[in-house]
Amino acid sequence: MFLRRLALFFSATLLMFGAASARADAQAPDALIKQVSTDVLESLKADKSVKAGDLQKIIALVDAKVMPHVNFQRMTSSAVGRYWRQATPEQQKRLQDEFKVLLVRTYSGALAQVKDQTVQLKPMRGSAADPEVVVKTEVRGQGDPIQLDYRLEKVGDGWKIYDVNVMGVWLVENYRNSFAQEIGANGIDGLIGKLAERNKAARG
Repeated sequence: MFLRRLALFFSATLLMFGAASARADAQAPDALIKQVSTDVLESLKADKSVKAGDLQKIIALVDAKVMPHVNFQRMTSSAVGRYWRQATPEQQKRLQDEFKVLLVRTYSGALAQVKDQTVQLKPMRGSAADPEVVVKTEVRGQGDPIQLDYRLEKVGDGWKIYDVNVMGVWLVENYRNSFAQEIGANGIDGLIGKLAERNKAARG
């Protein structure tokens, strides 16, 4: 139940990071999050297909608007942990591809839940000149506010998300534990097969 709530709230809020303009990318990370989240929330509320639960439309939206703002290689390698260095380049590519599909579908399944939420930023510690920052936000809507912390790294003039904390649990760390168990039992190819099987079942 907790992991389901974790996926729901993470996905619902990460989806607020829609495609930003070059001007927005040059902003401070907290200002970028605020501006983009507001813009995307408005577009979600106005999209009848999304509200109706059109999964293919939602998947396309997630892939186009969320993934460009995620350092997916870093997220995948961090989730796989020490085993990443043991994987061949082909295995690394397959892990990244399957992990991306898993998360995109997770986000897509929760996107229809986005209705009247708003995002409030908390004061950011550190400076936008730092190579990595944590941006803390609070999602307010029906029910109790949800605390969310985002880890971002500076890439060129922009920022990329590489981890998120929901209710005290970092997403990458959560996957790292389950991935390590699968690799320990069945090897890297076993994890790839498990992810592929899960994604295939979701498509069915």
